[in-house]
Amino acid sequence: MKSLLLNGSPKSVLSTKDIANLLSISKESAKVTAVRYVRKGLLIRLKRDFYIPVNKFDKFTEKDFFRAANILQVPSYISLISALSYYNITTQQLQNVYESIALKRTKNVQVKNIEFNFFLVKKDFYNGFVLQDNFFIATPDKAFADIVYLTSLRKYSCDFSSINFKRLDTQRVNGYIQLTNKRTKLFWDKLCKTYKI
Repeated sequence: MKSLLLNGSPKSVLSTKDIANLLSISKESAKVTAVRYVRKGLLIRLKRDFYIPVNKFDKFTEKDFFRAANILQVPSYISLISALSYYNITTQQLQNVYESIALKRTKNVQVKNIEFNFFLVKKDFYNGFVLQDNFFIATPDKAFADIVYLTSLRKYSCDFSSINFKRLDTQRVNGYIQLTNKRTKLFWDKLCKTYKI
């Protein structure tokens, strides 16, 4: 069966171009085939022209979900509690939720039982991330700065007592906070006093 060829791909997320190459068919035929395979339950549609073989989705690791999040909204990078949890800087854990910072829009996307949340930030604050294992993720300090920024604007909620502040470079965090607004700076000052950062 041709669908088995898709499972043999080293990629966890397949574009219609990948499907065309794997099945030796045209890109147009690959689009039709992908829709048919989604109906049959062999593929999961991530977004237009991007699919995940069902048997691969069931075995996704955290890094696979990070890569999928990066594809769902371009440009974006993994941040907030998702990043701090990845770096073992917080005891706060999210179940089946992956958080990203984006430039285009705030958006929530549900794929099967997984939720991908994207939070919009202004262009001046869209920085402080690295490419690691084929996905973009905030540095620990920027992930925390993103939390401070969005929480100060009441667009995010965080249990600050769950964060290991000793593992953060507060001078770097402060540098990011200086790129924001008065409200965020005041909130940051209050956090520093409360948690003796």
